Amino acid sequence: MLLGSPLTELLLLAGGAALLYAGAELLVTGASDLALAVGLKASTVGVTVVAFATTAPELFVSLLGAITVSTDTGLGAIVGSNIANIGLVLGISALIRPLDISRTVFERHVPFMALAALLLVGLGWDGRIGAVDGVLLLATLVAFTVVVMRRVQQTQSGISAAERAEMPDARLRDVAAVVGGVVALVLGSRWLVEGGQSLLSAAGFTDIFIGLTVLALGTSLPELAASVIAAIRGEAEFSVGNVVGSNIYNILAVIGIVAVITPISVSPGVRGFEFPALLAFTALLVGLMYRGDRISRLDGGVLVVGYFAFIFLLLP
Repeated sequence: MLLGSPLTELLLLAGGAALLYAGAELLVTGASDLALAVGLKASTVGVTVVAFATTAPELFVSLLGAITVSTDTGLGAIVGSNIANIGLVLGISALIRPLDISRTVFERHVPFMALAALLLVGLGWDGRIGAVDGVLLLATLVAFTVVVMRRVQQTQSGISAAERAEMPDARLRDVAAVVGGVVALVLGSRWLVEGGQSLLSAAGFTDIFIGLTVLALGTSLPELAASVIAAIRGEAEFSVGNVVGSNIYNILAVIGIVAVITPISVSPGVRGFEFPALLAFTALLVGLMYRGDRISRLDGGVLVVGYFAFIFLLLP
């Protein structure tokens, strides 16, 4: 699609927004119904199936950016996306409705989110994330997957015969809703990213700035759409699990795969500002979760203000 004209960019933005909304509705509905059918909690589905699905745009943008543009674009998209997931996605979701925190997510999954952020900063501190670093990230992803699967098996074994008899059957249309939702989210976010990226490139902004702002926000839109719809419907555990899972997959899966394919360069600016910002937002979220069993509207306001402060400090 030709970019450059204001009308084309407006059409991309409008079409992308419409697809994001439709995709989020389909994904949340389909995943929720499937969770009921197989006896899983919404938080578990959010941190696994939905989180991995909504990470697809980050993987697409990072791989494409690393191979065709620069690794700065892909790295910026991941760091910025994780910050946007915490500050913007969880912040806005909590403003809509306070988010209850699943003990399972906090005790089993949040530690992996914090570990992933620490690994990214630690491995990238020498200015380069290479193939060996990528293998280490992917190995950590395998460990996380094992923990999740063990929890799923425990949940399944704890379902009585009477409870299983009352559970609804898994339906093909629920699977189709999840797949259709993911496709719509990926396509919608891609349209939004294309429009915004062309504007900033034409204005002379750097690859890392574009990655940290437009690409990061664009690739976080699936998480935002899915989490906001879940919050509106009162499925708060779904929102929290989605963000925690997405932040884990963004670093361990996306950065891990990209690093194995091609080394990722980490500029001094990223090490001096963006990495500390990622650690600060991660620590803030862990602190809010540790303090209580929910993220309140006030907490949501703090997260959103913090995100916009981050964007303000990024401006050239």
